[in-house]
Amino acid sequence: MINPVGSDELKPLFVYDPEEHDALMHEAESLPSVVVSSATAGNAVMLGGGYFSPLPGYMNVADAVSVAETMKTTDGLFFPVPVLNLLPDVSAIEGAKRIALRDPNVEGNPIIAVQDVEAIEEVSDAQMQLMTEKVYRTTDPEHPGVAAFNSQGRFAVSGPIRVLNFSYFITDFPDTFRTAVEIRNEIKERGWNKVVAFQTRNPMHRAHEELCRMAMDAVGADGLVIHMLLGKLKPGDIPAPVRDAAIRKMVELYFPPNTVMITGYGFDMLYAGPREAVLHAYFRQNMGATHFIIGRDHAGVGDYYGAFDAQTIFDTDVPKGALQIEIFRADHTAYSKKLNKVVMMRDAPDHTKEDFVLLSGTKVREMLGQGIAPPPEFSRPEVAKILMDYYQSLNKEAG
Repeated sequence: MINPVGSDELKPLFVYDPEEHDALMHEAESLPSVVVSSATAGNAVMLGGGYFSPLPGYMNVADAVSVAETMKTTDGLFFPVPVLNLLPDVSAIEGAKRIALRDPNVEGNPIIAVQDVEAIEEVSDAQMQLMTEKVYRTTDPEHPGVAAFNSQGRFAVSGPIRVLNFSYFITDFPDTFRTAVEIRNEIKERGWNKVVAFQTRNPMHRAHEELCRMAMDAVGADGLVIHMLLGKLKPGDIPAPVRDAAIRKMVELYFPPNTVMITGYGFDMLYAGPREAVLHAYFRQNMGATHFIIGRDHAGVGDYYGAFDAQTIFDTDVPKGALQIEIFRADHTAYSKKLNKVVMMRDAPDHTKEDFVLLSGTKVREMLGQGIAPPPEFSRPEVAKILMDYYQSLNKEAG
C-alpha cells in the first residue's frame, strides 16, 4: 500500500484513547480559550484525521511564508499551503502556554482541540500579501478564497495540537465523513492496491462518472474513492446532503458492487486552483489512494486560473519526490453525439463543439429549477430527479 506523505505511517492528531480524551476535555474547560475561524477549525479536523500528516499543528509565520513561497517549511518539510491559526484578537490568551480552541461552526462553540502555544506573532501586511499572492495567484478581494483567508485576523498562534472532536461533520454526515485513517483501513480491508481518488464539490454528471471509469481502466485500478468536500462553499454551490444523495444514487445504479467507496472530508473550500490541487493530491496519498484525477480548472473559481494550471503545477512547482501519488490528467469530458459515448475532448480532434452535448452550469440550474431534466447524455435521470427536487424546493421558498 502507498505510504503516507513523508513517513511510513500516518500521524493523526485526534486523541483516540478514551482516558486521555476525557482528561484533556476536563483540562480544556479550565484553559484560556478562543473561538477560531472556520478555516482553522477545518485545519484541526484535517490534522485530527491524519489528512495533513505529518504536520504537528499550526505553522508559525516563518514556516507559513516559506510554504507559500517554496512548498516547504523552514526545516524542509513539504506542504502545499500555509496551515495557520489566525485570530483577530489574542487578549484572552496572552501569556498562555496552552489554550483551548473552540468551534465556530457548532452551537455553543464546543472545544475542538487543545493547542500548545509556541508563539503568537502579528502577520505583517507584506506577509499576508505574499502568502495570498503565492497561494491564490491573485490578491483580488472578490476571490472567495482570498476574502476568507484575509478576513480571519492578523495574529498567528503556532504550535502542536491535540484534536478532541470532528466538528459538525461526524453528526451531519455520519455515513459519509471519514478520516484518512478510516479510509486507509477500509482500502486495506477491501484488498485494493491501485486506488483512484476523485475530488468533488458538485453532484456528478455523466461526464464525471465516465471520467472515473476512464481513469480506473487506464491505471488498472481495483477501486475508486469518491471523496466529497463537506465543508463551507461559496453561495450558490449545491449543499453537501443533496450532492451526497445524488452521488449515492449514481453509484448504486451504475457501478459494479465493491468498486466504489463514497466518502467525504471536513474542510472549507479554498478555491485556490493549482495550489489546492497539490493539497488535494497530498491528502489523497495520506488516505491511501495511488492515483488522483485532476481535470480542467480543478478547484478553480471564475477566470483566475488557466484550464490546465492545476496539472502543470506538478511539473513546475512541486519538489521532486515530494509525492508518490500519481496524477491522472484529464481533459474536459463530454458526450459525443458522433460516437454515442462520453469522451475526453482531446481524444476527439475531428469533433466540433456541435458534436458534443455541452450545457453550462447556469443552463443546467435553470432547467432543473423548471423541473426539466437535462438530456440523459448529460445527467442520469435518477440523479437529475434528486437535483430537480432540490432546485424546485428553492424556487418554492423564493416564490
